[in-house]
Parts: sequence; structure tokens; C-alpha cells
Amino acid sequence: MFQLIQKQQDLDAIIVQMGQCSTYGLDTEFIKVDTLWPKLGVFQINVADQVYLLDGTCLDLNQFWQKIFTAQQNIFHACGEDIDLIYHYTGQNHLNNVFDTQVALSFLGYGLQVSYQNALKTLLNIEIDKDQTRSDWLARPLSQEQLNYAANDVLYIMQLSEQIQAELNEKGMLAWVLEDCRHLTYEIGQHTALNALYQDVGNYRHSRRQLMQLQRLALWRDQLSKALNIPKSFVLKNSSLMDLVEKNPRNPYLLAGIKDIRANIVREYGKTILALLQELPEPETWPEKLPRPMRASKELSEKIDQVLSNAVLDTQIPKEVLMRKKWMNALYQHVVASSELDRLPPYLLGWRYRVLTQPLIEVLRQELDDHA
Repeated sequence: MFQLIQKQQDLDAIIVQMGQCSTYGLDTEFIKVDTLWPKLGVFQINVADQVYLLDGTCLDLNQFWQKIFTAQQNIFHACGEDIDLIYHYTGQNHLNNVFDTQVALSFLGYGLQVSYQNALKTLLNIEIDKDQTRSDWLARPLSQEQLNYAANDVLYIMQLSEQIQAELNEKGMLAWVLEDCRHLTYEIGQHTALNALYQDVGNYRHSRRQLMQLQRLALWRDQLSKALNIPKSFVLKNSSLMDLVEKNPRNPYLLAGIKDIRANIVREYGKTILALLQELPEPETWPEKLPRPMRASKELSEKIDQVLSNAVLDTQIPKEVLMRKKWMNALYQHVVASSELDRLPPYLLGWRYRVLTQPLIEVLRQELDDHA
């Protein structure tokens, strides 16, 4: 049913096989509990219905990565963490040949986050166990239960993909799904500029002083988590960052009372955190206030809903797939600032532009003109 690959010469034979078949079913098992970067345990691949489990702890995967990036299509289910791992290990950040069956199923009305297990049961009437999700994938030897679990994750994925792609083709949606998959893998590879990390935490209610404090704290947190290879939340959770700038503690005693802050962080880095809060640069260098998110009147909400309903009728795609809240806010800010279209999320500039983005821009501009 599958082969566990732990010798380089066996991997070399698979690389040759991959050269004869350019579509692969893929999944990964890794550990990322107390580290910033994932540690690869097993990389599963289905090549021409042959399943291989590549031992990520002992193999040189350089040639394997090259095959992945030059493949005709890489098939995943819920690819986000897998793509992030690939980008980390390869140092590349744009895998543009992915077909994600979870993304595809959302277009067909199965919801945004249908699990692989449920997808197999619903579409293929195949049941698999998912009881090894929290296994230690770095421990050796791997148990038979772990091996079976890992193999099942790619054993049926080609069959699942074929059925989904056939239905998408019939509905004229396949090109749209592939475009969304490209946007997803592009988005995973993008990193917020270091001096803008605070924007992921701050909001329009924060003063410029508070945003300056957040900017300094967020940058320090990012640098420390990378240096120690620990999750950012192990340094300071977002809730702690918010509490720090809102309470602005002046001494270690008050610092210890900050929401969700770890005792070891106060002990080891308390002086640094207090200095970051208090020793600020000149006010003219502080960030500008963040824009207020969109607040739609009842009338505007009805117009937006009508545009969305028309798009659903036009495309037969569920509303939650057509538009996300963060895209709507980005679209609103684009209209308010009269910025260039290329500053919009890529999702809104592809196939959605004609059926959704352009009509929404017209509605929002009309609303602003009416209240000018």
C-alpha cells in the first residue's frame, strides 16, 4: 500500500518516477508546537497511485523540492501549513501549481473548511481514521498506526481531486478555483514589512503614541521569536500587546499584571519591554492613525447584499466564497483613499472583478458621493 523511504538511493528512484508523472498528491506531517519554524517529520507523496512516505529527518530533499516547484499540478487538501513548510525548507515563496481540494469544495457548496476525512466520506464513501493528528512525527521508529495514518492522507487524494475537478469543469469553475489557489499560495508567501507588523495588532482606536509603542513591541517580538525559534505568542500574545499599550505600565510590578504575559518574559525581558514603551522617538516619526473599518448604513448594507446576491446568481458560487470581510474592508479603504487597483487583494482583481469588485466599487463610490 505504501513505502517508507529512509535511504537516499530509494528517494533517487522516486525522483526518476516523478520525472515521468507531473501531477502529485501531497501532504506533510510535522511538529510545530513550541517552535516558530516547522520541523518536518514525514512528507507523503502519491505518484501514479504509488504512495511513498519520505522521512524528513534523514533525507536530502533538494531534488524533491525542485520537482514540486516544476510539477504540472500539486494536489493538497487544506494546503496552508504544508505550503508554509515548503517555503521554509526551500527558501522560495511562490508555489503556483497547487490544486487545493478544500478550496475547490468550498466553490461547490461544502463550506470553507470541510475536512479531508469528511470529504472522502461524502464524495467517495471512504472512511479513514484521524487518531494520529497529535502524534510525535519526529520520534523514530514511527508506529504502524502513524504510517497508516500518513499514507491514508494521500492514498485517495488523486481520486478525490479527479471527481472534484470533473464537477468544476462541468460547472465552468475550474479556472476560478485554480486562480484562487494561486492567490492562496502567493498570500502564504507574503510577509508583513517589519515596520508595519503593528498593523496586525493595532486598530483605529489607538492613538499615534500607542501605535508607536505597538510598532516597537511588535518588531522586538518578531526579532526575539526568530532568534530563539519560538512562537511569537511565547514572547507576547496579541492580547498582551494590546494591554501593554492601553495600561502603559511603568514598573515591573505593573508589568506582571498585564493580560496573558508569561512570568519568565517579565523576569528576563521586563526592563526591555518597559524601555520599549517609554523611550519613544520624536512624535513626528510616530505612525499615522489607522483607518476606521467600514461601517455600513442599513441602506448601504442592502445595496452590498444585492450585489453579492447578483454575483451568487451569476456564478453559482456561495456568498462566503465570493467575499471575505477583510477583502470588503480593503475595498472600502481603496475607495476612500482613491488608491490604485493593484493595491487591492489579488482575489478581487481576477475573475471576481467583473461580477463583484467593479459593481461594489460603484456602490461604495456612490455612497461616498452622496455623503460628501
